[in-house]
Amino acid sequence: MKRRKFNQLAALGAAGTMISPLAFAAASPAELKASDFGKDFKWGTATAAYQIEGAHDADGKGPSVWDTFSHKKGKILDKTNGDVACDHYNRYPEDIALLKEMNFQVNRFSISWSRILPDGNGKVNQAGIDHYHKVIDKCLEIGVEPWITLYHWDLPQALEDKGGWANREVIDWFSNYVDICTKEFGGKVKNWMIFNEPTAFVGLGYLMGLHAPGHKSLKKFYKATHHVCMCQAEGGRITRRNVKDAFIGTTFSCSHIEPWRPGKDDKAVKRLDAILNRLFIEPLLGMGYPTDGWKSLKNVEKQMQPGDAEKLTFDFDFIGLQNYFRIKAKKSLFPPLIWANQVQPTKWLDKSELTDMGWEVSPEGLYKVLKQFNKYGLKNIIVTENGAAFPDKLENGRVHDPRRTQFYKDYLSNVLRAKKEGVNITGYFCWTLMDNFEWAEGYHPRFGLIHIDFETQKRTIKDTGLWFKEFLANK
Repeated sequence: MKRRKFNQLAALGAAGTMISPLAFAAASPAELKASDFGKDFKWGTATAAYQIEGAHDADGKGPSVWDTFSHKKGKILDKTNGDVACDHYNRYPEDIALLKEMNFQVNRFSISWSRILPDGNGKVNQAGIDHYHKVIDKCLEIGVEPWITLYHWDLPQALEDKGGWANREVIDWFSNYVDICTKEFGGKVKNWMIFNEPTAFVGLGYLMGLHAPGHKSLKKFYKATHHVCMCQAEGGRITRRNVKDAFIGTTFSCSHIEPWRPGKDDKAVKRLDAILNRLFIEPLLGMGYPTDGWKSLKNVEKQMQPGDAEKLTFDFDFIGLQNYFRIKAKKSLFPPLIWANQVQPTKWLDKSELTDMGWEVSPEGLYKVLKQFNKYGLKNIIVTENGAAFPDKLENGRVHDPRRTQFYKDYLSNVLRAKKEGVNITGYFCWTLMDNFEWAEGYHPRFGLIHIDFETQKRTIKDTGLWFKEFLANK
């Protein structure tokens, strides 16, 4: 299948920069043991509501920006949508049981904002509240820890119609939503994440136009960036207030970035690092926006109002890091606006070093990202997403996916390497539990530990899932 020039999360950069993945070799790990990571280390899988739930208009749910975007012509590569997806809304007991069968202890899942508040604000949909209570109760019943992500990219369409993340009122809208969820579920759930990858949903949704809601606007990007930064801190404060003994974090996508030509493309590295790695965490830590990396971020600073600087900060209990590829950066020929993109693999790059998304398999990149973020002095770091899509096939009731198994072994070896060198990594969550609707790519990329037949909804644990079952049996 022909791939898009711009792949998910490969899209964003800084003025006068472009990026491209190039492979580098990873050392073969010694035999890994889960016990090497420590008895308190958390092992889990991660999912997102829109990608798996389906039931897009069931039981009073309102439309989200992804419901709208996925139905627009030309937006989804395989011309599909998430109306049904994995039907997890109805099949969650089976899916959570399969997670438990693979010996994972954490179910990281997101709540659909428009399932709780169909109009984004105002009247609460009790059926949505009841549904997530059932999901949480099922987890607790079989000994799985529920970890909730409050926002994983599915803004209610009713709020987007009012300007979405580019409208400062979103701070109040989001605060109300967080207040409702944490009060409702906080008695049962102690582990919370505010956002999933703001760089992705702001950059791809408001600047690049590749994801919902599909805007291509620097002005909206600057506004949305500041409002999301305000919301991530306020969301943390509300959760702290409402949930006793809460363990609160938020997650960031990140990539190790190297110059294409050392000494000549260092400025490109700084620009990309500012956008992809620093933009949303440094305001949170009281460091302000990284304008030293990209001067155009001064336009984000212009969105600030009196008192905002103090409200941007919050002392999270953990930061979730999510890594899929490293980046080689070089100066673009198209300033002043960067279109940092993942160029198609060059002729010397072996396909065995690429995932089905065209992303480089670069396990040492995760190690370097962990070392980079450790310099911030974070309380805890959890790898809240890491995984790979490969062209899996169901044959005779089995899915043999040795490349994925090796992927996880290599990446986990680098997590352990960083941990042994003093990085306080306290958990690792696979992306993802099951094959799903992979945003603008549709259903073609399969990231799951569980194979989904999207015609019959039959679930089959892949060989990698069986490897984890054995690996985690003696954790």
